[in-house]
Amino acid sequence: MTLEQIQEAARYVRSQLDFHPRVGIILGTGLGALAREVDVQVAIPYDSIPHFPVSTVESHTGRLLLGTLAGQKVVVMQGRFHYYEGYTMQQVTFPVRVMKVLGIERLIVSNAAGGLNPAQEISDLMIIEDHINLQPENPLTGRNLDTLGDRFPDMYAPYDQHMIRLGLDIAAQHGIRVHTGVYASVPGPNLETRAEYRYMRTIGADAVGMSTVPEVIVARQMHLPCFAVSVITDLCTPDKLKPVSIADVLAAAAKAEPWLSLLTKEMLSRLAQ
Repeated sequence: MTLEQIQEAARYVRSQLDFHPRVGIILGTGLGALAREVDVQVAIPYDSIPHFPVSTVESHTGRLLLGTLAGQKVVVMQGRFHYYEGYTMQQVTFPVRVMKVLGIERLIVSNAAGGLNPAQEISDLMIIEDHINLQPENPLTGRNLDTLGDRFPDMYAPYDQHMIRLGLDIAAQHGIRVHTGVYASVPGPNLETRAEYRYMRTIGADAVGMSTVPEVIVARQMHLPCFAVSVITDLCTPDKLKPVSIADVLAAAAKAEPWLSLLTKEMLSRLAQ
């Protein structure tokens, strides 16, 4: 990944537009319904954007949507990339770099996750307030692009406190069942063993998934405020743990989608004020 590749991809996307997006949104596994609510001006397949990876996960459509949502100009990733697909972390996070060059001022991320906190139930939302990076590779490894951010970015507060408070307020007003917690990011693609779930709970995680942290690391290096939400799609505490399939995950995500969409749209509306 080079600065020239990032700029080339951004130039291509910008050539399709007559506006600058202010908010970037990354939609997680099974969480693509929000895309249907965007007033889309342009939809660009990933494989037409220079240097962009291509989604290989069945539930990830693989398009960049640009338009308006809840009064905000947005760029929406309808499908993200994962380390387990065989991409490097630099490739996984390449779109975040491009969105920053396009002009976004905030990043909103969603994911499907396994619940490690006994208080959680399937299809609950968890606003991420901190994370644990258990990925085997860091997206900042290698030559640093000094024009995009510091070599050693501070991660004291990777998730924006104002947006967290706003999210909790919106959830309370609309009766959305929501938690806050710590998200552990693992490489996947297999789900974890019972011992691994116990380990992650012991080290302080409330949910576990296979994404989000790499994108947030890169976003924070570029000084983008981040807000992230996990949809709890399966329960991983000892008394609730059972075998789970991708169909189960997608069904749980689909049940939570209306609440996640409402939370996101209301967040955007208030940020536009």
